[in-house]
Amino acid sequence: MPTTTPDSTTHHATPDENPDFYRDCLAVLSRKNADFVIGGAYALRHYTGISRKTKDLDIFVRPRDCAETLKILAQAGYRTEVVNAGWLAKAWGGSSFLDIIFRSGNGMVEVDDIWFKRATHMDLFGLRALPVSPPEEVIWSKAFTMERERFDLADIAHMIQAQGQSLDWRHLIDRFGVNWRVLLSYIVLFGFIFPVERDRVPSFVMDELMHRLKDEGTRPDGPGNVCKGTLLSGSQYLVDTLYRGYQDARFTEVKTMTADQLIDWKHALDRELDQRLEDVGLVPPETPDHAPTQTRLNGLKSKIPSTPAIGR
Repeated sequence: MPTTTPDSTTHHATPDENPDFYRDCLAVLSRKNADFVIGGAYALRHYTGISRKTKDLDIFVRPRDCAETLKILAQAGYRTEVVNAGWLAKAWGGSSFLDIIFRSGNGMVEVDDIWFKRATHMDLFGLRALPVSPPEEVIWSKAFTMERERFDLADIAHMIQAQGQSLDWRHLIDRFGVNWRVLLSYIVLFGFIFPVERDRVPSFVMDELMHRLKDEGTRPDGPGNVCKGTLLSGSQYLVDTLYRGYQDARFTEVKTMTADQLIDWKHALDRELDQRLEDVGLVPPETPDHAPTQTRLNGLKSKIPSTPAIGR
């Protein structure tokens, strides 16, 4: 059977990168004892040995630590900005940038203390033993990315291929919670992609998830006419939430934000909706049963809650 051994050697920058900028950001944060873990392409390389060119570096921080992280980087002379108050900030060094992520774009995956307790370590840009997102959290955070222009299936398949026999599968199942079907879909596709390596997934994992599937049958897993597709793609299910009467699951299931964070996130989504409609070319027919785009868009925005179902 083929084997995959991650390349644990020190990473060497590719031409698209700005190693001095990244090195300085990571060194400054480390000197200030700021909590962060490295994710994205560098975490993927750490766990799978797959290296690719990138113009950015992803770090993950707790939501409560984002402001302090930006303050430290601003004091070091870098331009910083909060791109989306619900999940993303950036620090800039010329044309290169550091993504500072504290939650997934759909609001479902939030960085918490577990990311730091379970972190592994890697050498990067000449710096020693930098913390890296745990492999289970790498998979969890990537699993909800199924856009037309980006689908992280290959990354997750390679993570299972390289790390499947050492993953804490019970922890991973618990991370997905009520969204276990998403995890099951990746496991099924992994078995299709690498049929001779299906044993990378312990039998109890498939047994448990398939038992859940059989037990659930055709019963919905929650009340209401909800479309969960928006948890996977912000664009491709707008036709369902705008014109077909489905509720957007982002606004019914996200329980991780405070009232102020939800309001900021709502405003960011408001600004994003028009662009997403244009990107997918979603133009409704002008009939009595299909209101003009702006009317339906305003209707969707009015459904976004201004306060959370639960707060922190």
